[in-house]
Amino acid sequence: MDSCIHVTGARLNNLKNVSLSLPKNKLVVMTGLSGSGKSTLAFDTLHREGQRQYLESLGMVTGYVSKPAVDSITGLSPSISVDQHHTNRSPRSTVGTVTEVFTYLRLLWSRIGVRPCPGCGQSIPPSYADGTEPDEDAEAEQRPCPHCGTLVPELVMGSFSFNKPAGACPACTGLGEVIRPDVQRLVDGGRSVADGAVRGWNAKYTAWALPVLRAAAAHYGLSFAPDRPVDELGAAQRDLLLHGVESPRFRRHFPGTEPPKTVSAGRFEGVATALLRRYEDRADDPDYRERAEQQGLVRRPCTDCGGTRLRPESRAVTVHGMTIVEAAQLPLTDLGTWLAGLRERSGGDEWLLVEPVVADLAERVRRLVDVGVGYLALGQATPSLSAGETQRLRLAALLGSGLTGVLYVLDEPTIGLHPSDTARLIGVLRRLRDLGNTVLVIEHDLEVLRAADHVVDVGPGAGRDGGRIVAAGTPEEVARTEGSVTGAYLSGRLPAPRSRARGDGDTALVVRGARAHNLKDLTVRIPLRRLVTLTGPSGSGKSTLLLDILGRAARRHFHRAGDLPAEHDGIDGWEHLSKAVLIDQEPISRVPRSNAATYSDVFTPIREVFAARSRGAFTAGHFSFNVPGGRCERCEGAGVLTVRMHFLPAVAVRCPTCKGRRFRPEVLTVRHEGHDIAEVLAATVDEALTVFADVPAVAARLRRMADVGLGYLPLGQPATTLSGGEAQRLKLARELGRRTTGRALYLLDEPTTGLHSADTARLLDVLQRLVDAGHSVVTIEHNTDVIRASDWLIDLGPEGGAGGGQLMAQGAPGD
Repeated sequence: MDSCIHVTGARLNNLKNVSLSLPKNKLVVMTGLSGSGKSTLAFDTLHREGQRQYLESLGMVTGYVSKPAVDSITGLSPSISVDQHHTNRSPRSTVGTVTEVFTYLRLLWSRIGVRPCPGCGQSIPPSYADGTEPDEDAEAEQRPCPHCGTLVPELVMGSFSFNKPAGACPACTGLGEVIRPDVQRLVDGGRSVADGAVRGWNAKYTAWALPVLRAAAAHYGLSFAPDRPVDELGAAQRDLLLHGVESPRFRRHFPGTEPPKTVSAGRFEGVATALLRRYEDRADDPDYRERAEQQGLVRRPCTDCGGTRLRPESRAVTVHGMTIVEAAQLPLTDLGTWLAGLRERSGGDEWLLVEPVVADLAERVRRLVDVGVGYLALGQATPSLSAGETQRLRLAALLGSGLTGVLYVLDEPTIGLHPSDTARLIGVLRRLRDLGNTVLVIEHDLEVLRAADHVVDVGPGAGRDGGRIVAAGTPEEVARTEGSVTGAYLSGRLPAPRSRARGDGDTALVVRGARAHNLKDLTVRIPLRRLVTLTGPSGSGKSTLLLDILGRAARRHFHRAGDLPAEHDGIDGWEHLSKAVLIDQEPISRVPRSNAATYSDVFTPIREVFAARSRGAFTAGHFSFNVPGGRCERCEGAGVLTVRMHFLPAVAVRCPTCKGRRFRPEVLTVRHEGHDIAEVLAATVDEALTVFADVPAVAARLRRMADVGLGYLPLGQPATTLSGGEAQRLKLARELGRRTTGRALYLLDEPTTGLHSADTARLLDVLQRLVDAGHSVVTIEHNTDVIRASDWLIDLGPEGGAGGGQLMAQGAPGD
């Protein structure tokens, strides 16, 4: 039996006819500069061909899994990939639901839960049912209270599900939060309606709405002055404008008067009411919902359930004094400890009933702790997780599968992981390997590289300068290889960046009394005009301090917008700053038509260049794939057609008219430096820099993208496929292009995500230039190169979750 996977002649994307052998049943790490071709080789070649060969062996049609551009791959196993893309952004999805740990908790609470009787208030003991679970959607049977005879429904698993009517809070339907209008953002109180007070109305809509408002006011015998500032309107007039004639807020003023029958007679819906209705109507349009929230809607915890998602009856049920809400709020490490003590607290019959449930539950929790997410709680919403956390949850599930003889392909599982947790993750990867699997990991972390059985360095550069195997072998062999950038970092030939030792500044922001989540009433001093890094284990409170408190407070201070900051006493020092820029890892867009070129504003001057080249035949609009004119109308400029597959997921196929090139043939005849507009969109940032070197408006924008480590990124890559780190660096590049007067505060969340050590050094140079220009940079980081290069460190800990939230140290890295 062959002990290696042999790849011959891989040519996909930038791969240069690559041939190599990978040892089976080993921990193999693939590394190299960002854009060197690692993902193309690991995911698009090895993983895709592994899937295709496996499906073909089962006799299944593999037309939608095409063979990659490779001569041959032999010795391949069925493959499973764990990448960085979020697969579930539903607000109803939590850590507990995706890992199924909450499912087992619901089973435990339905079996041995104790609850108060609604009639007499005494505790109703569990019924110790025979173990058969009725349908969750079925109505639960009634049984009498043993003390007073009041009939109460039998506890079933559905009683504790926030996704079922039997368990969900009626007020928020199990979401834990409600959407409310933010009046200050919806309406400018200092202006009149006629003068544009309603921020979502243009002049045309205002002209239509004013007669309706006057008719509504007349219907109720009110006067409505459209030229008076909104803040000077009476309570009834304000409620009419904001909430409309059918709302309880307005009808309380005229309880006996029926609303007008028609719009022309004054049936006015209300600014806030209309926005909320459209928000609910377009539940399947996340991009519209995002715009609506920016326009004037805010999320608030549900006041009925306090954000716990469950109805009161379910929240009252306890197992040995603990409610299921309290269990879901515990960090996984603490939940594991509580489960371990259940045996001592349970009686004989009770333990016989729940022992299998508890054993399985404890094992699932242990696997999650092992992959480094022990600080997470079951109630945390899945969309709030980082890419690394999502990937580690899947890794925990793979550990429990027990499969052998599989090729696992993982994409940077150390993302967001503190160096102290890396050793534990390496142990997990080795356990997967020891089960008899081949574990192929794309990774830049030097500790993971040193722990590998086999390392493959792809390079030597990015884009067209990459795509070759620079070195392959044991970590020691790669470290000795001349010409390998990775080897130079492994061996120490390339030194790590060092701090510029600017020391403490004379001005600072001081956050007082930070108590949100797990923060322990901290007062933290953040020096200004310095590179400041927040460090600490995952879940220690860094994101709470930087994003939920400082970031939200900055938006409120400078823009009068956004959610309220998390709990703290106050922040001093804003007078030393003129603006604040929060650059987080949120997606830049959820619309596939948005891409790196459109978001960075580089596509506009590129289109103008092509319009000039056409000598008046075309306008800049003809070179846009988003509007009719020059785009292919068969696919409306998408380059692909979506084919609905009835019971299967929809499949995107290349447009047969434009062959995936997005534009009409006559538009593609216009060329700049030998490239048409479709070829420019397919080019990487570095490649486009050579094409537009003589166009300052284009070259300056592209150079900023290259400076933050995005030189490998294709200009036309859809925004929906960017990782969190790529999205953040693209935001940073766009922000660097804006004229900034005064002193700015830049807040970043792990900007080195996905970067090789050499690319990290480039990004650090950009951040240092910002500080040299008099600005302040505060970032969350686990990357030791960034930590060493910082002027000031703020270290939180000592652990994640409830064991964190303390200020462990602050000062220069050397201190």
